[in-house]
Amino acid sequence: MEAAERELTLRIVLEKPPTGVDFGLQKGRGSDYETIQKQRSKTSDLCFEFTVRAKAGRKDAGPTFLGSLVQGPPAERFVYVDSGVCAGQADSCWSRRLKIPLRGITWNMIDRLLDNSRAVLEARVPGTGRDGGPNCATVKPFAGWKLKRAIRGPSAGRRHTDPTPCPATGCTASRRPARPAVLR
Repeated sequence: MEAAERELTLRIVLEKPPTGVDFGLQKGRGSDYETIQKQRSKTSDLCFEFTVRAKAGRKDAGPTFLGSLVQGPPAERFVYVDSGVCAGQADSCWSRRLKIPLRGITWNMIDRLLDNSRAVLEARVPGTGRDGGPNCATVKPFAGWKLKRAIRGPSAGRRHTDPTPCPATGCTASRRPARPAVLR
């Protein structure tokens, strides 16, 4: 990793996705992609925690994001959440991708994140679209990225069918997640 690059932990919380649909993060591009951290939605939110790298671009520009999960041109980077067939669920009637923009992540936010080893940048996004299926296209509404408490250890990226609640969201198959506190 170059000296100017910084590794960041990001978390996407998919709120109230439709039940019975597989979701996961898209790794790679084009026909060579794979879906990682696959989770089947039940009655709780889904949580995806992962890392990307940030490097300095032009002097007047924000960070440029890099990594196998990062998509798009340098000034408009994003991460895909695949659903249904796109996530490898062959028997699904859905075949969608949700684009989560990385815009709005500033160097100030990155510095604050790196100053706190127990923090991540989190985006909470609606999991269900207007038609009742998985949300798709560019996420709307998008409240942006916020500094939150980190998940560390074996629970990160865990399937939420495990009865142990996810430390970040409290997700289990049987209860609604608690909202984590914002770090200041």
